[in-house]
Amino acid sequence: MKMKIYCAGFIAVTVLALAGCQAVGPDYKRPEWKEPVLDDLKTHEGADITVAEVAQWWQIFDDPVLTNLVEQALCNNLTLADSVSRIREARARLGISKAGLLPEVDASGAYQRYRYSDNGSIPGDGDYYQAGFDARWELDVFGRRRRSVESARAAFESSCATFEHLWVVVAAETAVSYAKYQELQKRLEVAHRNLKIQQDTFEIVESRAKSGIGDQLAVEQARYNLERTRASIPGLHSSSDEAMNALAILTGVMPGELKFKIVSPDKMLSAPARTLVGIPAMTLRNRPDIRAAERLLAARCAEIGIAEADLYPTLALGGSIGLESLGLDDFTEGGSHFFNFGPSFSWPVFRGGSIRANIEVKKALHEQAFINYEATVLDAVAELRNVMSAYVREYERLDALKSAVDAASNAVAVSQDLYKQGLTDFNSVLDAQRSLLTFDELVVISEGLTARDLIGIYKALGGGWEPMD
Repeated sequence: MKMKIYCAGFIAVTVLALAGCQAVGPDYKRPEWKEPVLDDLKTHEGADITVAEVAQWWQIFDDPVLTNLVEQALCNNLTLADSVSRIREARARLGISKAGLLPEVDASGAYQRYRYSDNGSIPGDGDYYQAGFDARWELDVFGRRRRSVESARAAFESSCATFEHLWVVVAAETAVSYAKYQELQKRLEVAHRNLKIQQDTFEIVESRAKSGIGDQLAVEQARYNLERTRASIPGLHSSSDEAMNALAILTGVMPGELKFKIVSPDKMLSAPARTLVGIPAMTLRNRPDIRAAERLLAARCAEIGIAEADLYPTLALGGSIGLESLGLDDFTEGGSHFFNFGPSFSWPVFRGGSIRANIEVKKALHEQAFINYEATVLDAVAELRNVMSAYVREYERLDALKSAVDAASNAVAVSQDLYKQGLTDFNSVLDAQRSLLTFDELVVISEGLTARDLIGIYKALGGGWEPMD
């Protein structure tokens, strides 16, 4: 009876002492956040960007095909599927770490038929039966197990944030690839339209030359202008196929099998005007890649405590209880009972300096994680500032290019009339047509860039991610 009281008292004292022990190693402190400077960037008139809009930014383009592609990519993208698997792995590792805080209990049993040598010290034969339980509980006095759980939890949260970051990237890349595809379709339309104009011009010049009104030089100039435009079309088709294949990969479809309604070029993805003055900068702090880097930093901090715990002894309570007998008939009787119980400890007295070297390794990894966190923040701010500036500047450029297209269209009409009247040479017509083709194409490219820059702003803000099961 006294033995049981002593054991119970020892366990109680040990548990109370354990509850009051502080885990060794540094306690994690979240890095301070410094608000980025964004109000010095030039902006223009438009609707404000709201937090709700950032969450599902692709809806603002009012394009059902884009919405369908983004949703398909978020469901089927293989990179996201791999990241989900990594989250499951991290969650399982967290479960393993938590299990280390609890006692370990093993059941065992054995049966042996034996016969000893007649010439040995104990001759004879018989049966041996044994069954019982073994238990061991490592007392986490110095916090090795608690730090392990802390590290595993932070690593799990980092994996979740990494998945969220990939979610943001996949949504943005899908929209960018779709915008590129539409841009290329529009450029093909421009090329074919100008090809028709140049074909008509070539036929007029050729007819005038045959009539003796024009010269052969003008015919050849019109021909090479026409063929140069024709030669640009295959490259645009090739780039269009590449954009389609990129969309297929992003949406988890075999390249060549992606089928969706091709939007007419005159419905090219258009970026709605947005003012950047009241942009919700706090969403930048919640960018998944920044949170992933911060959680990795927390995991590395906890690993220092795990390493430092190796400097101290490991204390444990262990014991066994069971039945043991040479015969099956009396196997369950009181005389077959056995047990043992008691504390134990182990202490690494000499390891050649490897423990302290391992602590230095963990400290260096923590320092690297901190540097990575700071670099991630700087990159995020730079990315946001870059796309904000590009968006505003591209809008200004687009306005100028549209004016240039109007002027070039007028120049083509005027030069053709003057040429027909013999008041100017054919070089004026060629220059006007080349300028019109160039500016038409530049407008399309600029419209595509404007849409992609706005997509980039939402991506830089961590847009597109919403909590999900």
